[in-house]
Amino acid sequence: MSVMFTTTQKERLIELGASKGGDAVFEDAAARDAAFRDTEKHLVEAARAKVAGLLREKRMPDSAAVIRHLEDWLISEENFTKVTTPTIIPTEMLDRMTVTEDEPLREQIFYVGSKRCLRPMLAPNLYIMMRELGRIAKEPVRIFETGSCFRRESQGARHLNEFTMLNCVEYGVNYGEGSDGGAASAGVDSAGEGCAGEMHCASPVERLEGLARSAMGAVGIDHYSLEREESTVYGETIDIVVDGVELASCSYGPHPLDANWGVFAPWAGIGFGIERIAMVLGGHATIKRVGRSTSFIDGAPLNI
Repeated sequence: MSVMFTTTQKERLIELGASKGGDAVFEDAAARDAAFRDTEKHLVEAARAKVAGLLREKRMPDSAAVIRHLEDWLISEENFTKVTTPTIIPTEMLDRMTVTEDEPLREQIFYVGSKRCLRPMLAPNLYIMMRELGRIAKEPVRIFETGSCFRRESQGARHLNEFTMLNCVEYGVNYGEGSDGGAASAGVDSAGEGCAGEMHCASPVERLEGLARSAMGAVGIDHYSLEREESTVYGETIDIVVDGVELASCSYGPHPLDANWGVFAPWAGIGFGIERIAMVLGGHATIKRVGRSTSFIDGAPLNI
């Protein structure tokens, strides 16, 4: 009677990096177990080699490298300034982001007491920073932050309870005519146009398209599309998508939400999902292999 890998064997192979748990059919249990041991051995050797390469040569996992590339690009090429803000925020900030009690996102919040929570996004603090820095500088400001965000997400292949975002936003720039963003079109691929400098842009959308293309070049991704989507917070967004995986979301203002923060000038920003970018770069089937973990490092399991 023919047999297949057991559930435990399949789970082990997936843990070690097999794309699937294995659907091969064997003549008997002895043949199956021998095949499992051989497959497990090779996968363990590959995982150990990857860890050794990280420790001896690479020195930095893909997720950290993505952060470095994006930050270097923003600072050296786009003249952005890095800011750091608190991870714990007042819950009233959620209301100001229109994440009210009846919104599904509200159910994903990690609360710290009754009036504070772990931030589910970087935007609330960045709204304050761009408003205050713009007021003080009396000129356009370009800022970004890299940091952890927290949501009670489903345990799917693309979601984590703690994930890393890098948000960049420029505020107070005069983009000229067409600030409603009408210049964008859905499904623009990586061969499309997009201005690289905001002073040459007819709208925030054109600026975002240019930034998106530059960002993907900075991290080494050349096959992607820019797609219009609907967001519960920002309405229409322009997402950077690779093989159905959303890597980043671009949004712009003026937006009705801005008045809640005392922000009235035009702005354009992008939020990058660091682990999703690392997942795509590493060719991993699940984001957990590149997230903050004590079970995996740079996609390799530690249980080897």
